[in-house]
Amino acid sequence: MRKVLVSGAAFAATCVSAVAVPMAAQATTPGPSPTPSVSAPSDVPTGAPGSDAPTGAPGSGAPGSESPSGTPSTQSPDGEPEAAGGGTDGVVRAKAVMVTPKLPRSATYNYGPSASQRVDAYWQPTPAQRAKARGDARRNAAGGARSATRPGVLIIHGGYWMGGSKDSWKYFARRLSDAGYVVLSANYRLAPKAQWPAQRDDALGALRFMKKHARTWNLDPDRIVVLGSSSGGQLATQIGTHGTGTDLVRGVVALSPPNNPFLAYKDGAATEASSRQRKLRQAVVGLVHCAPGSPEATLEAADCWKRVEDADSTTHASAGDAPMLLLHATGDFVPVTQSQGLASALRAAGVQVKVQTVDGVMHASDMLNVDGITPEILRWIKAHTQARP
Repeated sequence: MRKVLVSGAAFAATCVSAVAVPMAAQATTPGPSPTPSVSAPSDVPTGAPGSDAPTGAPGSGAPGSESPSGTPSTQSPDGEPEAAGGGTDGVVRAKAVMVTPKLPRSATYNYGPSASQRVDAYWQPTPAQRAKARGDARRNAAGGARSATRPGVLIIHGGYWMGGSKDSWKYFARRLSDAGYVVLSANYRLAPKAQWPAQRDDALGALRFMKKHARTWNLDPDRIVVLGSSSGGQLATQIGTHGTGTDLVRGVVALSPPNNPFLAYKDGAATEASSRQRKLRQAVVGLVHCAPGSPEATLEAADCWKRVEDADSTTHASAGDAPMLLLHATGDFVPVTQSQGLASALRAAGVQVKVQTVDGVMHASDMLNVDGITPEILRWIKAHTQARP
């Protein structure tokens, strides 16, 4: 984390300038490229009407049950609390004043007909687009219509498949954008109203939308990593093992993913199960609309097993799946065993996978607070989104 020493006046000026920058723009008119409203930056390309282009205002939704650390109002980008003290010389000294990432362009789009099927996009304009916005025609012509395309990250939030929101990942998305990525953060239809595999269908739908409209954000559609947290991590590993996973994404980063819902269901029934494990057990029932393991040999029980097995990412592991970085805390209520079975299946198929445990009692995005974890994730994403010759 970068640390700076500022005077009281300079710090106040920094805050004022940050507040004055627009944060986001809405999406309205359909087009082959997503078309933000007139409040969006003027350097966003537009086009003629298309069949499935985004419409609607930014998604609302309740705050997520888990959210990444580092929100601008309380913490630094590395999750450390801000600390400031006044000196006797009248200068305000800040030991850990947060350096906010450069604000990207942002807009919200619909990728499907449901109000839950929305994505927030974050991207930095190219030099040519900035020149065009300034009216610098000579530099724009010299720079060409577009600069080199950028890699991308699709973020999928957690919340027991039953809650949460893309809104909880705004700050981390901005940080990724500042590091040179095009970022889309997706909502999806929630259980129990939507039965599995609706959640996976939506995650794949958001990815297809991201690839189809890649030119809008100067994105390379062949250099995308998906990052998921908690139940969103399970959806991320589902993408990475869907068909030939590397045809879809370059890699998967999953924080505390419950990759095996049946294992989570069993763990939640143990006498020593925590309240969160019991809640996860009930969430599995809500996800698949049945209680797995029912002894009745009925058609309903057979259909239940099919959904439970389909929701287990291990059952989809095969050669050509996307490489994965799977992280759990030692005291996580979603234990590392949830990823060890998937890792074994992937390695047996020749797929690169790393399972890492982080010391402490924490879950999912809480691990971003741990020294070295966020930089490691960023290095992993960079290594797997390099341009190929």
